[in-house]
Amino acid sequence: MNPLNEIRNLDQSIWLDLLDREIMNSGKLKSLIDTDDLRGLTSNPSIFEKAISGSSDYDEDITEISKRENDNSVIFFDMAIADIQRAADLFKPVYDKTAGKDGYVSLEVSPYLALDTDGTIAQARELWKKVNRKNVMIKIPGTKQGLPAIRECLREGININVTLLFGIPRYIEITEAFMGGLEDRLKEGNSIEGITSVASFFLSRIDVMVDPLLEEKGLEKRKGKVAIASAKKAYQLYLNMISSDRFKALQAKGAASQRILFASTSTKDPAFSDVLYVENLIGKDTINTLPMETIDAFRDHGKAAETLIQNIEEADAIMEELKNKGINIDTITEKLEAEGIEKFNQAYEKLIKSIDNQKRKIK
Repeated sequence: MNPLNEIRNLDQSIWLDLLDREIMNSGKLKSLIDTDDLRGLTSNPSIFEKAISGSSDYDEDITEISKRENDNSVIFFDMAIADIQRAADLFKPVYDKTAGKDGYVSLEVSPYLALDTDGTIAQARELWKKVNRKNVMIKIPGTKQGLPAIRECLREGININVTLLFGIPRYIEITEAFMGGLEDRLKEGNSIEGITSVASFFLSRIDVMVDPLLEEKGLEKRKGKVAIASAKKAYQLYLNMISSDRFKALQAKGAASQRILFASTSTKDPAFSDVLYVENLIGKDTINTLPMETIDAFRDHGKAAETLIQNIEEADAIMEELKNKGINIDTITEKLEAEGIEKFNQAYEKLIKSIDNQKRKIK
């Protein structure tokens, strides 16, 4: 059996971390849905930057939109919304087949808003209304300023993908924002059925930052394992959340759980397996969003087994060793959050510049 189909049989959903027009125009996206049981898709500023600056597929749209609109960010979101709508329509059969559990496509608010609560809420509302698809999620960074925006948007009935999540303490705050938003909505007499949210943990960059410190501290045997240990601990918190009386009360009113989504799952260190962050993170009721090369690699030589609940004691021991050696994982994940915001800002700036360059060619 196709190993990707085996993952699906273990109740994990694979989403694609890519969106461009070529993958839709060629029929490849539909083929991935039909053959590999692909269940969703995520986008971000870096993905759109590569799509728009790396091909001529958007040149005609830039030409047309710029006749009526001069703001490059508006031009970008007009094009992005069109792509998101088209992808959402391709995933609509998955959404219907899974009764709204899967089949989602995610669109992110401007990375410039990562530290702006009110600006995030306003743009999330605007994008949600313009996209006008039930099987879309609006991505909001899981920053301190993002927490009240997440809660408010869920109160308003907007599907939310919490992105740029690195640390356990922040994840706990995000689960609070998730349940609080649904509770707020219920208090106003509104239904919470059909509202969907995921919490996206970014993983590989944790190891990129921690592994050199492990070498310094004589913990070489733990290299490539800290992100996985962190993910396993997060999943235990998720299991505790969905079994809590508080969530069960929401579930009785129609709430779906806020599934954990594993992101940044391509292996950065060539010394490790190219499916490291797939094989070690397979668990029920979770999502792993993969770039195309990792999907191809897992289809070719991946092994599917329920690993997310295995070796929890080892995960605890790894985190304890970090603490004992003076490596503060919470400080590291806070730094990664700040770096993640900056990386997306840089990609967004590059994207806006590529649109500007195309407009200059027209003139």
